[in-house]
Amino acid sequence: MSPDASALPARIAVLIPCKDESAAVGRVIDDVRAVLPEAEVYVYDNASTDATAEVAAAHGAHVRQEARPGKGNVIRRAFADVDADAYLLIDGDDTYDASAARRLVATLVSGPYDHVVGVRRADSPTSYRPGHAAGNRALNQVVSGVFGTPVTDMLSGYRVMSRRFVKSFPALSRGFEVETELTVHAVNLRVPQVEVPVGFRDRADGSESKLRTYRDGWRILSWILRLTHYERPMLVHLALAGLLTAVALVLGLPVVADFARTGLVPRLPTALLASSLVVLAALVALVGLVLDAVHRARHEASRLAYLQHAAPVRPPAVDLTTSSARASVPVPR
Repeated sequence: MSPDASALPARIAVLIPCKDESAAVGRVIDDVRAVLPEAEVYVYDNASTDATAEVAAAHGAHVRQEARPGKGNVIRRAFADVDADAYLLIDGDDTYDASAARRLVATLVSGPYDHVVGVRRADSPTSYRPGHAAGNRALNQVVSGVFGTPVTDMLSGYRVMSRRFVKSFPALSRGFEVETELTVHAVNLRVPQVEVPVGFRDRADGSESKLRTYRDGWRILSWILRLTHYERPMLVHLALAGLLTAVALVLGLPVVADFARTGLVPRLPTALLASSLVVLAALVALVGLVLDAVHRARHEASRLAYLQHAAPVRPPAVDLTTSSARASVPVPR
């Protein structure tokens, strides 16, 4: 069943992170306002050197500044500052189909879901820069394999999130790896989420991508590895302990065999190395157990922070047929 696009949360915030997007941000604001006229639009200017802030203000958006460079810093600031029932995040480069905004927000309520991801569907062969599509697929497979949940477009910058999702999001990353952190946060908390296909087109003339394929790709991969250790410490430490134990067995079994045959230890340094590796493997596994206990406590705290807020629901309808207005109680579907 398709979501009812007329049933939206009472307060909708549109967050548009921007850096040097004067050529495109005005059209993004206008397109979003055309389908979500009731929403409050916030443009976060990330130390632009062009007229991004002036253009955004001229198109009716609330313009705020974030001097620290990086999309992660912008989202961290926006999530802390803005209070709403639903948050729509969209890039200011006019590559996403803004006409899908109302459908995405309605999908959030229809679940109700906490996280709706706009999965990009390219409108032309040139919509993706060379190598980006393949890199995105590879990173999706890594995250899907590590965290056990299928992910189609981990790096999408077009999302709708509930208040309880946003207010429980730690926002630790600084740059473009923030989309990875958002995805892992949703997977790790096991919040209800869904993916919705959206159009994706070429950048507007005069707009330049800030994403650097190899540099930012490596940063995103590094962040995935950090999050894997952060969220799956037992998995990482047991794998490392197993590797150390395997090396110790390869080195130590011949020494044990010589000792069983002759009663002597002719390769004492090798025997010491093998035994040291076994001890190190045990210590690594023990650290993994401790970190896993810490992770469980932190996860419980995150879950409790998440549960402090209500699920996204449509606003109560007002019945004006009687002398006094009565609000009907919304029933989540």
